[in-house]
Amino acid sequence: MAPSPPVASSGLLRMRDFRLLLAGAAAGQVGAQVTLVALPLVAVLVLKAPAFEVGLLTAAETAAFLLIGLPAGAWVDRMRKLPLMIRADVVRAVAMASVPLAAAADVLTMAQLYVVALVTGAATVFFDVAHQSYLPQLLPKEQLMAGNGALETVRSSAHVAGPGLGGGLVQLVGAHLAIVADAIGYAVSALFLMAMKRPPEPRPEPVPGASLRSDIGEGLRFVLGHPLLRVIAATTGLGNFFTAMLMATQTVFLVREVGLEPASIGLMLSASAAGGLLGALTAGVLAGRLGQARIIWLSALATGPFALLWPLSGHGAAAALFAVGSGVVSFGAVVYNVAQVSFRQTLCPPRLLGRMNATLRCLVWGTLPLGAVVGGALAGSFGARAALWVCALGFLLVPIPLLCSPLRRMRDLPAPPDDVDGPDASDHGSGAEPITVA
Repeated sequence: MAPSPPVASSGLLRMRDFRLLLAGAAAGQVGAQVTLVALPLVAVLVLKAPAFEVGLLTAAETAAFLLIGLPAGAWVDRMRKLPLMIRADVVRAVAMASVPLAAAADVLTMAQLYVVALVTGAATVFFDVAHQSYLPQLLPKEQLMAGNGALETVRSSAHVAGPGLGGGLVQLVGAHLAIVADAIGYAVSALFLMAMKRPPEPRPEPVPGASLRSDIGEGLRFVLGHPLLRVIAATTGLGNFFTAMLMATQTVFLVREVGLEPASIGLMLSASAAGGLLGALTAGVLAGRLGQARIIWLSALATGPFALLWPLSGHGAAAALFAVGSGVVSFGAVVYNVAQVSFRQTLCPPRLLGRMNATLRCLVWGTLPLGAVVGGALAGSFGARAALWVCALGFLLVPIPLLCSPLRRMRDLPAPPDDVDGPDASDHGSGAEPITVA
């Protein structure tokens, strides 16, 4: 595979539907990042939940990929992607809106938070699988690296702005009311997607004799039968396990052991997310200079040790160690994601995109609820700082599958098969009506 172009691409931003796709992603991601701060704070500050229950809440948010990830991929391959994404956004908006409504009626409980997390997580499964499968229909394959980089830039920008906004809103109006921002974000995302003018995608033709089980099996065989996809799945799953440990313990740690206020926690997470934004902006350039295969393992190897700064952080100026560690780890994670997701989308035949993405999501996101439960249990038994030590040491193990794989000896990834084609550039119309990616 030839070295990838830089992420910045004026051609992409002239496409009207791509701009809409980016705008929708921005709205949804900002709202989701507000909830990343606000939802655990509802549990900690409003409902006074112990560390283990906060860990269970994080597990509930991510359990859907483990529970329905595989069949979701088969269903997505049988459905139009854009209408599915719109419906998923509506479901998430309604679920999130129920939290402030219940709090206003003084009936909010941890049980409701678990249900909201599960429902939102299930809708996110369908949205994310459809979203990753829709992008190769919208862009030609030579622009996928730039397109994924642009989406990661939006996501990372939301990670910078969202937590600070969330912390400020929690400080100003309370944790439960801050979640209104997430409901609004998902609703706005749905409106942007509805505004896309690309001709409706054809409904996928059913394969005679194919069943849901056979479709799932085909996706599993494709992923597990490919040596590079197997390694990507193992590495990402391991990284997500320890990331979930961090997510389950960081709010308890920063509130109860570092002594930060909600606004300070939001600013802390925003500062750490700046590393992810830098990674999104530079991923294409780094892949072009160092090689798309080489950057996958280098990004994990070089940045993972900075996770050791998390448990070393403390009161006063030492709290900044948490932001520095998170920023560097986020930089490496985003560079890794842009490179490996672009490779997956280019490699896979269009008819298998949903199942390939869902299979990988099930394998690699299925470790999230496990990591969250382990993190919550360790924090509840030994303290949040001890749990963060286990988490940080775990990040040192993440690059091992990559270093033991053929990727270690490659500069660039192998070229995709000849029959794997993205949409022709002519699909994007003339310059008179630029297409926006949402």
